[in-house]
Amino acid sequence: MTGIERTDVLVIGSGFGGAIAAYHLAAGGAKVVILERGPWLTGKDFDHDFKLGSSYTRAFDFTVGDGMSILGGNCVGGGSVVYFAAMPRAPRFVFERHGSIGRRMWPAAINRDTLDPWYDRVAESIPISQQTWSDVPYAGGLWAAACNHAGRTANPVPAAIDLSKCVNCNWMMAGCRFDAKKSLLFTYLPAAVAHGAEIRPLHEVQKIHRTSDGGYRVDYDHIDGEDYRIRGESGSIEAKIIIVAAGAGATPVILQRSEDTLGKMPRAVGRYFSGNGERLNTAILNEDKVRDVLGLTRGDGLAYEANQIGKGPVVASWDRLDGSLPEYSRFSLEQLYFPPGLGTILAQVPGMDGISWFGKDKKEILKRWRSWLIIFQMTEDDNEGVFGPPPAKGNADRLSQQMLGLGPLKYDPTPNTLRGWAEADAEVKDILERDGIAEVAAWTNDVVGAYTVHPLASCRIGDDPETSALTDGNELRGHPGIFVTDGSSVPGALTVNPAMTISALAERAIPGIVRAAQERGVDVKYGAPAPDGSTSGRRGVQDLLPTLTRG
Repeated sequence: MTGIERTDVLVIGSGFGGAIAAYHLAAGGAKVVILERGPWLTGKDFDHDFKLGSSYTRAFDFTVGDGMSILGGNCVGGGSVVYFAAMPRAPRFVFERHGSIGRRMWPAAINRDTLDPWYDRVAESIPISQQTWSDVPYAGGLWAAACNHAGRTANPVPAAIDLSKCVNCNWMMAGCRFDAKKSLLFTYLPAAVAHGAEIRPLHEVQKIHRTSDGGYRVDYDHIDGEDYRIRGESGSIEAKIIIVAAGAGATPVILQRSEDTLGKMPRAVGRYFSGNGERLNTAILNEDKVRDVLGLTRGDGLAYEANQIGKGPVVASWDRLDGSLPEYSRFSLEQLYFPPGLGTILAQVPGMDGISWFGKDKKEILKRWRSWLIIFQMTEDDNEGVFGPPPAKGNADRLSQQMLGLGPLKYDPTPNTLRGWAEADAEVKDILERDGIAEVAAWTNDVVGAYTVHPLASCRIGDDPETSALTDGNELRGHPGIFVTDGSSVPGALTVNPAMTISALAERAIPGIVRAAQERGVDVKYGAPAPDGSTSGRRGVQDLLPTLTRG
């Protein structure tokens, strides 16, 4: 191992929470280094296939836990490279949720009104398009028609997509080769680099140490670019400020592993994990009914057979995002394209009792895969996930060359969570099975447990030290100078896609992080414009600065 490097700020992870912090601190004059576990891929590297070694397996991390599996990004740009770019704001009622603790989960300082200026700040920095019906591909139109037929409403979702460049290729999960998806590779990260930040891909952080001068040292391993099980040279970097943004499935693991070198962790580190209440249903459409009941046709003699056409979630039903409904009864329903592979394995046979994710009947429905429509449910859960002892290295014990690992998460859904899933399942069936349009079944939980693509809350912010690992300014309790700004800081399920809220909370945390850095002798200021140079909408943010406190 070579000599220890030094920097002002070390950022662990380059997704939304890491990229936003890196940009503002670098633009404010701090020396910033970003360590990213995954590779650095760009448009030319994004493949249109799902083979081992393609961008699909290189850019994802699929961690199987006990009762819950997590699918997340593993590359420079994190989840922004592989997500479907849906960017709604969280409903107002989310911030008043009580969840499993029986009282308001969110810090008193945060509600929809106080977070809106920070949402606006993100919207200045990441181009977000409000899609219209003319932008909706066929599968989304069918979902909207079915909702209308059942007396429900549906809406195109706002998305970080340049619609003039999108060709509806359906390969968004493997990265966008056409540069239509406005990931962090086009916004905060290049702006951070322009201000001197250094991004180091294939660097996996293992541990954080406290140093004698009150700073921190971070140990990392180099990861092989082809086989992520192979570790190369190790190294260390000292910094005055640490930003942990490795994702809700990895951030608590790093902190738990660091307890013997940092000191006691807050009780809530690695507890209260939320899968955003997520669940998937497969509808197998009756082509004749789609034509005769919904009046749809592709104009070539087919009514649908359109599973392969279009992009990710473009149409959502938000009827149940009603704050007057009881908690655990509120959810959103999105039309979703999910590629062959995990989706075809976990889909069950509609109408079958017992195990039906494999066997003769499963083979029959696989023959009709072009008539499948996937509906994505985001419900309210009970934050019942708990991380056990961390593995010796990384966030999981890797099983394959890329992508697959066994993690320490244990998740046992409570009756509240199960009820939320059941109500969402029933709503999907009522919409799509009406008049025989389709047969619907939820994906099985028997293979990899429940599953989430939006892990949250494993180191959440809050006012109560017993149930929140972080202050309302995202600082790790008892460890001044360490901040967590990724999805693990979100207190609980949001009932919508969380990227916009993760980003807004990260933006909100920056002034406090800057003040902490100044107190530690870093020559840094807050006030950089949005990465595109815009200063519009800044008044709302500036007005909020006095309300942001550390402690």
